Amino acid sequence: MRALVVEDDPDIGGDVARALADSGLLVDRIVNGNQAWFAGDTEDYAIVVLDLGLPDLDGLTVLRRWRAAGRTMPVLILSARGDWTEKVEGIEAGADDYLAKPFQLGELVTRVRALLRRAGGHAAPLLAIGRLKVDTRNRRLRVRDVEVRVSPLEFRLINYLAHQADRTVAVGEIADHLYGTSDIGDVNAIEALIMRLRRKIGGDSIETRRGFGYRLTGGGN
Repeated sequence: MRALVVEDDPDIGGDVARALADSGLLVDRIVNGNQAWFAGDTEDYAIVVLDLGLPDLDGLTVLRRWRAAGRTMPVLILSARGDWTEKVEGIEAGADDYLAKPFQLGELVTRVRALLRRAGGHAAPLLAIGRLKVDTRNRRLRVRDVEVRVSPLEFRLINYLAHQADRTVAVGEIADHLYGTSDIGDVNAIEALIMRLRRKIGGDSIETRRGFGYRLTGGGN
């Protein structure tokens, strides 16, 4: 999944980006408001971590513009101020969560995971789809309660499909969330990755809809 970190402080931004990358996300970093507004309006991000005190354009204005344009990705606000009125203003502007500085990176990662689960219609860190169980916290995969070893990239793919299990996902969208691009080389790589996963979890666990994409079914119970 792709995450956008918008933070002008290089130390905080770097730490947040690395923590999210270590949790399995593909992370883009931006340091000012105008670039953030454009990126969030034109790119498909699964989650955004947004600082309020940005150069050029403040975070609340960026968020309001996204929501006015119909952008619905979950947004976690960061702020140096913990005033409750600012929290209310952020939530009313369309934020999904709020974290005051200083904060623990572990808490931020946990909140991001929770927002991603809720956006995908899941309440718990263990996603059950058919005979598959995807442990988003520990990044493990089980088939009929037997752990299956997968590569980090394979887990990122199965994790993204699990969060989108109610719909068919286009190959280009998958490539965008795994690699940040959707050129023909990445599309071919996705098809090869799907084949490897099917050998590990069962060919009927991932459904192909010709001309549309892939859907994770779990292959039943």
